[in-house]
Amino acid sequence: MKVLDFPLTKITIWFLLSILFCYYCQPSIYIVISCFIVGLLIFSICYFLIRRNKKFIPLFGINTYFISFFIGVLALLLHTNSLQKSNYIHCKKAFETPEIITFTLREKLKSNTYNDRFTAIINSISGKNYFGKIIVNIQKDSLKSLIIGDIIKAKTVLQPNGINKNPNQFDYCKYLADKQIYAQVYINKAEIDIHKTPKKDIWYYSGRLHSRIVRNLEKANFNKEEMNVALALILGQQQEISSDIIQDYQYSGATHILSVSGLHVGFIMLFINFVLKPIPNTRKGSFVKLISILVSLGAFAIISGLSPSVLRSVVMFSFLAIGNHLRRSGSIYHTLLVSMLLILLFEPYFLFDVGFQLSYLALFFIVWLQPLLKTIWTPKRKIQVTIWNALTVSFAAQIGTLPLCLYYFHQFPGLFFVTNIVIIPILSFIMIAGIIVMILAIFTSPPLIIIEIFEKSIYLLNKTIHIVASFEWFVIRDISFNFYYLITFYLFIISAIIWSKNPNYSKLLFLLSSIILLQISVLYTKREIENNEEMIVYNTKKNTLISKRTGKDITIFTSDTLSKNNVLIPYLVGNFSRLQSRKKIENTLFFNGKRILVIDSSGIYPTKIQPDILILTQTPKINLDRMLQDLHPRIIIADGSNSYAIQKTWKTSCIKNNILFHATNEKGFYKIE
Repeated sequence: MKVLDFPLTKITIWFLLSILFCYYCQPSIYIVISCFIVGLLIFSICYFLIRRNKKFIPLFGINTYFISFFIGVLALLLHTNSLQKSNYIHCKKAFETPEIITFTLREKLKSNTYNDRFTAIINSISGKNYFGKIIVNIQKDSLKSLIIGDIIKAKTVLQPNGINKNPNQFDYCKYLADKQIYAQVYINKAEIDIHKTPKKDIWYYSGRLHSRIVRNLEKANFNKEEMNVALALILGQQQEISSDIIQDYQYSGATHILSVSGLHVGFIMLFINFVLKPIPNTRKGSFVKLISILVSLGAFAIISGLSPSVLRSVVMFSFLAIGNHLRRSGSIYHTLLVSMLLILLFEPYFLFDVGFQLSYLALFFIVWLQPLLKTIWTPKRKIQVTIWNALTVSFAAQIGTLPLCLYYFHQFPGLFFVTNIVIIPILSFIMIAGIIVMILAIFTSPPLIIIEIFEKSIYLLNKTIHIVASFEWFVIRDISFNFYYLITFYLFIISAIIWSKNPNYSKLLFLLSSIILLQISVLYTKREIENNEEMIVYNTKKNTLISKRTGKDITIFTSDTLSKNNVLIPYLVGNFSRLQSRKKIENTLFFNGKRILVIDSSGIYPTKIQPDILILTQTPKINLDRMLQDLHPRIIIADGSNSYAIQKTWKTSCIKNNILFHATNEKGFYKIE
């Protein structure tokens, strides 16, 4: 099937390109609206012209793509909360001094050691109406119970999301910004005033329903560890799962089953279809089945807390159910495209969500590639057919998502196919039993016998996952993989599949071209790395760390050569580098003609050296004003090993002497080139 021949495919491609264009270029909304209106006028004219003369059809098609492009740009601009004047980000005083802020709790997040964490919607700041999403950190044991929908008043300061303090780390600030979260608050019991009446919206009732399920499961003496996994498997609630279990699922290649995705919603659809099997496949019966599926999926989304991953999967499979009901040829591709367009129209920032990308890629490659993989072997026995189908589905999804997983996570679980074969029978039972248990738990505490069977099946699943994950040598970690590799690998995979489906000269040429482009990306990356030299001063609290990179080789200078520096690993992976040597940090370093003086806790420094850069570490006891008169550096860098109080004094001295001051715990790492 020629997917690219679908007009909807081309519209979707232009729509996706427009979101990317708007995200990175940030055009003016007035220019965008003007272009959109012009496009609509041309569209209207072309519509009437083609009724008289068919030669205007190509112009009509081009204009359709033009309009879809600017619809995507408008969608992203309108969903960027920071551009709205009523967003809290424009209330500058709330970031500087404590203000009375009221907000409504929206979603429970995973707690950390010190705080319970929620997302919340701001209602007002100092009596003025503002809106926007924030993260609320409430000191543990401050309150015994908080529920979704609680309206809280607190006098506090909005704290902007922190930037990356070390190179090549996960960009948490950007991750939150893509979710329209630009600030956090940290509060305790003394600062909280809870309104007597919560805001009773759909999130409130969803939270109450979820709490009731948990309460009834606890009454049935459901083991805590297994219950947390059950809530993740069935409802997508991962907040209480231990880090050890999450690590086991990562190493075994089964992380996807802990977050509600197409796999889970697909199981639910199969279960509903099984229950509705007695209904005949007449026109009326098919419609009854469709309505039942849509209502059941909507109810599931509400029970699971209306999280973005659940909503994505529910919308995607709702359209698949509609496509199946219509029984149109090729509807699987159309329904995928329509569901993607609808989701992105209402939430364009989902395009930058890893879960969204992986979900659609996995489903698309299962639909497109799995039939081809099935033709490799035709088993005769039923058990062989079942295993072979599971394998081909697993390999199709893995091939489709592999480059993206390497780009984001830089690791590959070698036993993913073993995991999927082993856990699918267990997972099938768990999903069916879990749906029954969760439905019962809505109304009452489930019977003990059902709970015991369900609990043991989850224990068996966790044990199986743990055994597979224990073969750690099959987990390939710290794989360097950049954007060039991502694009060229996908070109190679797509061209190889197209050629395999129907080999001919033009498709072979496309395949060979993709191989050449892949080699060019490797050579270009190698050349880029070899020609690069830089020195990094890292932000580490207890230990001073400086790295010097020449091509692939990295030398680190540290105050403690025996300690393991985890902040260095992302830098090594992100720059295709290797650690060549460790050295004890010296007082004087040289890099690219720059003289660098390092002063540690001893506070001893040579007065005859005139350094270009002065690095202060381990809170040295010095008189900085006097030192500046002796040394005259161009810039002073204070790493994370210095105390916060002394850095404020240093900053004041540098401002007074007109010298640049860079504190890594405030501005992040410092790069010397």
